[in-house]
Amino acid sequence: MVTYQYVCDVDSEIEVNLPMGTAPTSVTCPDCGEPARRVFSSPRLSAVDQNRMNLIDSTKATADRPEVVTSIPSDGRRKRQPMAPPDPRLQKLPRP
Repeated sequence: MVTYQYVCDVDSEIEVNLPMGTAPTSVTCPDCGEPARRVFSSPRLSAVDQNRMNLIDSTKATADRPEVVTSIPSDGRRKRQPMAPPDPRLQKLPRP
């Protein structure tokens, strides 16, 4: 369902929910009975959560121009300690 807006010259705005593509050019005002003409307006984009819009915008931006990095970014975990040198006695063990 889509919300269509109509304006009555006597009263104010009227919003009507109809299936997409079925909106007539005018409807009858429920208050005064006069015809109300259809008004075209922008979609209600402000109803979208701002965090979601920021995520969508950043995703679109990185699709065309990804960030250039000089090193692998840190993930916040501790850095790994260097491994101890291998024990030469382990070399003599049988391998599978």
